[in-house]
Amino acid sequence: MDIAPVLPATLRGIRAARRISQLELALRIGVSQRHVSFVEQGRSRPSRELLLAWLQALDAPLGVRNAALLQAGYAPAYGTRPLGDPGLADAEQALAMLLAHHDPMPAFVLDASWNVLRMNRGAMWLAATLVPEALHDPSRGPPNLLDLFVHPRGLAACLANPGEAGPAWLSRLRQDAIATPALWPRVDAVAARLAAAGIDTPSAVPPSTPLLVTRYRSPVGELAFFATFTTFGSPTEVTLASLRVEHLFAADEATRRRLHDALR
Repeated sequence: MDIAPVLPATLRGIRAARRISQLELALRIGVSQRHVSFVEQGRSRPSRELLLAWLQALDAPLGVRNAALLQAGYAPAYGTRPLGDPGLADAEQALAMLLAHHDPMPAFVLDASWNVLRMNRGAMWLAATLVPEALHDPSRGPPNLLDLFVHPRGLAACLANPGEAGPAWLSRLRQDAIATPALWPRVDAVAARLAAAGIDTPSAVPPSTPLLVTRYRSPVGELAFFATFTTFGSPTEVTLASLRVEHLFAADEATRRRLHDALR
């Protein structure tokens, strides 16, 4: 396989996504702008050490770094063990503690593609209440939060404040897609779903609270949440680097009471 054109395209794409000039990148990694240009044109092949420094300077996701190393003919630098591997037992325990301690408020473990890998009791109740399709046959793989958003009876249909929450969520998704280009088809589907609902995504409604609150219509009444995210610090495994825990907090007393009543 001829990999010569692949690595330059990868490096150009990452730099363009980060909006960094060749000169700025050259200053960051201590080479000339001419050398950066030659590598991006495929006229020069970086050493493994330079390529690692290059990818670090661009803050490329670990999976992208491994791919670039392979394209250059080098061995990957970061492990890719899946969740469930004995070597990630400490990380699994940490995730389980985060989920359990957040009950009865919902918490999800998400990967870079927004697949839902783990849920606590609050999250399972919320999924069953808003989108029963989330509790599907596990043999089909984990549910994907973006797919559940665009489903005809999914999260978009439940939003009570789509003009406020939809554009803000789409903006975050577009930032994620810069780091994970495979996300773009799903991000475009979310944008299309919002547009079909008449939401002008470039013109978000300014939030009325210090934290963005997402409100859902549900069979038990309106549910309102704001979110925080937890990630692993300085992971050296691709799997762990892609994970985050989304913690939902009740934004009003009615939501808090409904969750406590449902899960007491």
